[in-house]
Amino acid sequence: MTLNKYTHSNLINRSINYVNWIHQVCVKKSTQERFALKILIDRPKARNEVRLHMMCASHPNIVKIMEVYANSVQFPHESSPRARLLIVMEMMEGGELFHRISQHKHFTEKMASQVTKQISLALQHCHSLNIAHRDLKPENLLFKDNSLDAPVKLCDFGFAKIDQGDLMTPQFTPYYVAPQVLEAQRRHQKEKSGIIPTSPTPYTYNKSCDLWSLGVIVYVMLCGYPPFYSKHHSRTIPKDMRKKIMTGSFDFPEEEWSQISEMAKDIVRKLLKVKPEERLTIEGVLAHPWLNCTEALDNVLPSAQMMMDKAVVAGIQQAHAEQLANMRIQDLNLSLKPLNSVNNPILRKRKLLGTKPSDELFINDPENETEDTNVALEKLRDVIAQCILPQAGDNEDEKLNEVMHEAWRFNRDCKLLRDGLQGLSWDGRSFSDRVDRLKLAEIVKQNILSSRVQNQWQVPAKPATAHNLYTAKNAFLS
Repeated sequence: MTLNKYTHSNLINRSINYVNWIHQVCVKKSTQERFALKILIDRPKARNEVRLHMMCASHPNIVKIMEVYANSVQFPHESSPRARLLIVMEMMEGGELFHRISQHKHFTEKMASQVTKQISLALQHCHSLNIAHRDLKPENLLFKDNSLDAPVKLCDFGFAKIDQGDLMTPQFTPYYVAPQVLEAQRRHQKEKSGIIPTSPTPYTYNKSCDLWSLGVIVYVMLCGYPPFYSKHHSRTIPKDMRKKIMTGSFDFPEEEWSQISEMAKDIVRKLLKVKPEERLTIEGVLAHPWLNCTEALDNVLPSAQMMMDKAVVAGIQQAHAEQLANMRIQDLNLSLKPLNSVNNPILRKRKLLGTKPSDELFINDPENETEDTNVALEKLRDVIAQCILPQAGDNEDEKLNEVMHEAWRFNRDCKLLRDGLQGLSWDGRSFSDRVDRLKLAEIVKQNILSSRVQNQWQVPAKPATAHNLYTAKNAFLS
């Protein structure tokens, strides 16, 4: 069996972390059945992702893996092929959770309950195998198709781990981070800085962090905005938001919650308990009356109306793609949209900065940031970060010249970049005049997006050399 039995077409419109992995549509030649093809750089972390996903993939609410291949693949911007994993998965045509909700003009509390039950069943299956997903968020919850009764399925096991009571690396998305994960981060940072001595028994957290994330998702599904928020946009979790998470401080504003049942509020309260021993277990969630209620619960939720505005969804999801690097949150979602052009309910209500999905740029793989990655694109991302993120110190222009020179070294053959820099007084080593940083960021962003659009990969001419890792499953499961 080889990858030769599939043909591939255009990229799926889901660009999360596209620098280090990509999704394409592939079609099985013998049946014309469509599948999703996920491409990862072949390294231990990627193999662990596939191994854990395969362990869980038999459940009806988890995206199925059909086949996995190891092969050398060369993208147009690369000088030579690289070892990659090619993962053939079932096609999810129904879109992400929030997008699906926005399509329902009458998204009811009963529908939210049914979705929650399916998510919970997927989590129960993972937890029964002692696997913590650690990245539970709406973007990783996909619908099989566009039918009314389409199942919702959990995907992306990139941060999943076997929970043996030793989960120490806090992978999280700020809106969904549990207090125990923040505490693990805080202790690690203080130990690393020498503020406190290194403990012989590191602070750990367990699968209950997934339950906290579930509670936040349920809250957002019901009202359209997150329970924990900050008045100020920041590249890291601000102190006020961190304090709310650590103390479990949230409320149910009357305007959106007056028509929502007490059962729904009860399950949210019990999922967002600060102490994990007081938090509902996954079995407790599945036994909760809200998931097993025979009442109609036909009240229409405000979340669907809010999510019809893409900027609202972007505002909610802004921090979702932010991943942890060296026990520190980086700004992975870089917005080029000026604040004064934003006008949406979530900004007015929670003062969150909205962005357009097309404006998003992402950094992948925080746990392995020192590993070999796509250097050329990484250097371009560094330029955008230098342009957009708040800078400290008096040598900002010097630092910008340094990162631009590094990016230029790896991208000097790119005509789009050369043309864009001509108008910014770039001489190949530095800017001779003070540069418009937002304009530079836009030029670099367009260069990255252009590279992504042109990223039509080719499997080497001898596809029979591809090693089918799915049939050699023991290589992953041993």
